[in-house]
Amino acid sequence: MGQSKEVEGQFDLGRRHIVRAGGATMIAGTVAAVSGARSASAQSRGPGDDASLGARLQGVQHFGLTVQNMARAYEFYTEVLGGTEVMRDGDFHGERIHNTLLTDQEIEARVRQVNPRTMGIPDLKGGAQRLDVRFIQFDNVVIELLKYRNAGQSSDSDAAFAEPLDHMSPAFPRMMHICFHIRDDVDFNKFIADLEAESARRGMTQVRANRVITVTTEKERLAAPLEANSNGITEGKSNGWRLIYCKGPEGEQLEFVQALGPVKQTFTNAFEARRRARGG
Repeated sequence: MGQSKEVEGQFDLGRRHIVRAGGATMIAGTVAAVSGARSASAQSRGPGDDASLGARLQGVQHFGLTVQNMARAYEFYTEVLGGTEVMRDGDFHGERIHNTLLTDQEIEARVRQVNPRTMGIPDLKGGAQRLDVRFIQFDNVVIELLKYRNAGQSSDSDAAFAEPLDHMSPAFPRMMHICFHIRDDVDFNKFIADLEAESARRGMTQVRANRVITVTTEKERLAAPLEANSNGITEGKSNGWRLIYCKGPEGEQLEFVQALGPVKQTFTNAFEARRRARGG
């Protein structure tokens, strides 16, 4: 699949939109109905293109994660954590998609006067590398898994175009994490123990949660008591917040949280205030 597939997909969406619009007009059969439909359509578009940037957003659509092994990551996020696949696509390459994703990095490589490949910049434009994606739906957000690979490699193999980052401390600027919200009635500490056990059963040895007590070896981490699996905050503005950081199967930074008591009410109030301010 190259640039043509992407462009054709855009045109197909446009054609379907035109057909639906034309059908609605014929069914209405009157100028007044068409005018009313246009008015309703304008309202559905929201505050308009002169509103503030924030007013023109619908929220966060997804978080993206570049992976080394698509099959392993997909298994973790669907079978272990229970997400459901929305769609998958792949073999993206060509000038259009290359420029869409990588223009800033190409410019940076030219400024540094180095080969873009040495900076981990794939050649999607020439087709030497390809991009595969899978979208996974959770209750309130979508995660996108991305795999950059050489043209002859499989998406589900360990072979990837660029080597994975070695240093994954959350203190690095630009480092991001994915946070999962545990249900209120779930035993947090048991959830973490079950997560590690299920991941280990599947050979996902990188799935390791931190402990709230000091441990200096992997053996000590595994031997820590169950209650060390989460940090429950009982004072200040975060009263009711419970959390732990954990690495995922690709070495990615994850967080698991519960928000109960006062902090839950704080988030609820903020959400309702924002909804009212936006006329929701």
